[in-house]
Amino acid sequence: MNLLPESTTTWVPAILIIVGIVGIVVPVIPGLLVAVLGVLLWAYETGGSTAWTVFGICLAIYIVGVATQFLVPGKRLRQQGVKTSTLLLAVLLGIVGMFVIPIVGFFVGFVLGIFLVEQSRSRDRAQAWARTKHALKAIAMSMGIELCAGLLIAATWVIGVIAT
Repeated sequence: MNLLPESTTTWVPAILIIVGIVGIVVPVIPGLLVAVLGVLLWAYETGGSTAWTVFGICLAIYIVGVATQFLVPGKRLRQQGVKTSTLLLAVLLGIVGMFVIPIVGFFVGFVLGIFLVEQSRSRDRAQAWARTKHALKAIAMSMGIELCAGLLIAATWVIGVIAT
């Protein structure tokens, strides 16, 4: 039982993988998950041990990528004194900013949120700005890790398509 018409078994998963990778850079959708779901759809439609092995490899890349994405930057943030509650409040302010300032509002609100929370905690602007910069570097690192995992998933899938 196929979910897709026969002529679309490669390009529909390819679109999902591309949308997933774009979703990593433009955080609107869970990009890495969408990319893995694209590979799962392809493996289901293609069938065979090669396709399922490729999916297994991509799933392992996904798990390692997600774990690394949270462990490495999180450890660096804790070392710099930035708390998880700071990031959660910054995300909430980022969501508010998304509605107040179109396109860039989330990022402006997020940075402002980190700064304001750290400013209220330490009462020192220089320290609050330093922690804000560390949080932004950690977020960029997290996105970089996720993007690397997404590109590895895409490359693995391409090799799988060629092999089948």
